[in-house]
Amino acid sequence: MRFGILGTGVVGRTLAARLAGLEHEVMVGTRDPAETLSLNESDRYGNPPFSSWQEEHPEVKLGTFAEAAAYGEIVVNATAGAVSLGALELAGEENLGGKVLMDISNPLDFSKGMPPTLSVSNTDSLGEQIQRRFPQAKVVKTLHTMNAYLMVDPAQLASADHTVFVGGDDAEAKATVTDLLRSFGWADIVDLGDITTARGTEMLLPVWLRLFGALQKPLFNFKIVR
Repeated sequence: MRFGILGTGVVGRTLAARLAGLEHEVMVGTRDPAETLSLNESDRYGNPPFSSWQEEHPEVKLGTFAEAAAYGEIVVNATAGAVSLGALELAGEENLGGKVLMDISNPLDFSKGMPPTLSVSNTDSLGEQIQRRFPQAKVVKTLHTMNAYLMVDPAQLASADHTVFVGGDDAEAKATVTDLLRSFGWADIVDLGDITTARGTEMLLPVWLRLFGALQKPLFNFKIVR
């Protein structure tokens, strides 16, 4: 299957590498590919420049947001929440219509420093905003409540049955995403319901951030105990 991943940060790279390892075809999208490839320094988190990462993953293509969205049978929004709607505009409504759009973004607002607040909450969510703006896309909110490395390899934690959530309006799209999550190694997948359930899962991020501060490590996750 072909995947178009929007975003060249650690989330986009981690997903791209895992999907390529599962023998899917992958194109990562960015605003300006030439500029992305010209960067030669690590980012503020110490991640190497994209060009160095791509040398290790030559099977992963790089294109514009629009090229990646057109390429993918499934499109993944792995951009920062503050720029997600703008990135999806550049991806193009015509390239998203009728496709599963996995939304992994979070509406984090860093304008007042750390820890960030949420730019939208309670009565709306970023997932809903994306679905309203692109009504022909089949938005599925998932994987945004954990560290990037756990997204694609949940067995990194001793308990591999910790929980990942899915939410969206299209049942078939959620089934497609659920199958993909199983291929990553997920066993405990909870379908919360329609896209409005993104309100709850996006509001887990303030809890996640404070747990990160208390635990001083990102490899933890939520587990729903029945």
